[in-house]
Amino acid sequence: MDIGTLVGILSGIALILSAILMGGDFSNFVNIPGLMIVFGGTISATLMTFPFKDVKAAFGAAAFAFKEKKQDPNVMVTTMLDICNVSRRQGLVALSKLEIHDEFLKKACNLIADGTKEDMMRDTLNIEIDAKKQRHGIIQDVFSKMAAYSPAFGMIGTLIGLIQMLQSVSNPETVGPAMSVALLTTFYGSFFATMFFNPMAGKLKARTLVEVINLEIMFEGAISILSDNNPMMVYEKLSSYIPAKLRKPQKK
Repeated sequence: MDIGTLVGILSGIALILSAILMGGDFSNFVNIPGLMIVFGGTISATLMTFPFKDVKAAFGAAAFAFKEKKQDPNVMVTTMLDICNVSRRQGLVALSKLEIHDEFLKKACNLIADGTKEDMMRDTLNIEIDAKKQRHGIIQDVFSKMAAYSPAFGMIGTLIGLIQMLQSVSNPETVGPAMSVALLTTFYGSFFATMFFNPMAGKLKARTLVEVINLEIMFEGAISILSDNNPMMVYEKLSSYIPAKLRKPQKK
């Protein structure tokens, strides 16, 4: 599990709840109609903006951000060096027989084993990388749009509350509580956008950047294996994707 994501959400909610409880009664911040307007409206607008499959994929990716740790690029460099050593000992054709779970890496190994020309391999793998970037970009955009819709529906809820309040403005005793309820939807909208939707979009973007680095390592590793097949040269090239302080030395 990604501890950073869990700690961030729990600590943020805890601090906000603590501030609410220190300042008064928590029940003053509970308004079911307001939650229906903000959360229901945000989901409805999102479904109008994106196909259902993209919204479903976005929430699936959010769950993935909680469950899975980011893959260390050093591990991918080591994997590519292992593949390079196999190709040197057993030949390029042996790469097609390796048990590889990553579809991108499996495709790259099959292209090498088939004797694909370097230009064709570059074009094929670049298309895969660009397509993945686009798919991930759509998922990130789902949460970015939800972060924009949420405060807007909070304002709509506030306007509805103000209209209802003005209808009973002749009774001064009801103005204060009605104004409080009206402002709650603005609070809900800002809370969901700031605490959940925007951070999730940022988390998924960060995940995508790490995944793209791993894809680039696989890509350059495959090209290097096809062209020179020298483990030391492969290591020097692939380790350049990792900050110097984080690089793990090659095992002799």
